[in-house]
Order: sequence, then C-alpha cells, then structure tokens
Amino acid sequence: MPKGGRKGGHKGRARQYTSPEEIDAQLQAEKQKAREEEEQGEEGGDGAAGDPKKEKKSLDSDESEDEEDDYQQKRKGVEGLIDIENPNRVAQTTKKVTQLDLDGPKELSRREREEIEKQKAKERYMKMHLAGKTEQAKADLARLAIIRKQREEAARKKEEERKAKDDATLSGKRMQSLSLNK
Repeated sequence: MPKGGRKGGHKGRARQYTSPEEIDAQLQAEKQKAREEEEQGEEGGDGAAGDPKKEKKSLDSDESEDEEDDYQQKRKGVEGLIDIENPNRVAQTTKKVTQLDLDGPKELSRREREEIEKQKAKERYMKMHLAGKTEQAKADLARLAIIRKQREEAARKKEEERKAKDDATLSGKRMQSLSLNK
C-alpha cells in the first residue's frame, strides 16, 4: 500500500479525456483554417505557392513583427490561454549573422577586465624584477653577491691548503732524497 493510503499516482490532476466529437470538430477547424490561409496566400502573392508567414516576413522586414511571431510560436502550456502583459519581460531577440558586429569593441565583464589587469601587472613586475629595480630583486642580488664572496674565499682557502700540502710533500721528499744520498 502506498504512503498515506492514497490510490493512484501522486503526481498530476484528474485526467480529462476529449470526446471523439470534439476531436473531429478540432480537425475540421484546422482544415478550414489551412484552406483560408492558402486562399489568402494565392490572392496576396504573385502566384507563388509558399507559406504566407514566410511571404509576410520577406515583404516586411520589421523586427517587431518577427519577434511577435516568434513569441506566438514559443507559447507553451497555459501561456496560450492567458494573455499576460508583463512590463519586466524582455523578449529574446535573435540576431541574424549579417547583423552581428564582430569588428566592434567588445564589452568585457568585470572578471575579464580584472584578469587582464592582473596579467599586465604581473608582466610589469617581472620586467622590473629582471631589471633589478624591485625590492625583492635588490635583496636577491645582495644575497647572490654575499654567496659569491663566500665561495671565492672558500676556493682561495682550498687552493692555499692544497699548495701548503704540496709544499709539505715536496719538502718531505727532498729530505728523504738528501738522507739517502749521504
């Protein structure tokens, strides 16, 4: 047994079925409407057998009428039954490829602008750093100079110790050769 002891599904309302007479009446109304549109298309056109809406669009290039047609086609559900005047509703306009302006200046969002500014600031800082003009670069160069001095002193001491060792070994060999020659 389902939760709550209800019978049937939990979604939706009671189902309404249309009678066969209503279906026939709807079909006849649609056929009558289609015939009337064809007759209007033949009277108003130059003998071209086309869709009257398409002919209307080709004759009138008014954007507001195109938007109204699109809005009428997009109506769904209850919207088709109720006319709503919402002053805050913004109708979505579809632009044609010929209307697009790709060459004009593009408006950047705040995040994009901040990202570009951040990259430019980083590049400026790196240039200054490589030139040795930033505080961090000056500190790095001073540290490198101290390390160079320490290494030079260590190398000089090592060289002196090696020379002293060589001198000691040479003087030791001389002593041995002198003592053997006696």
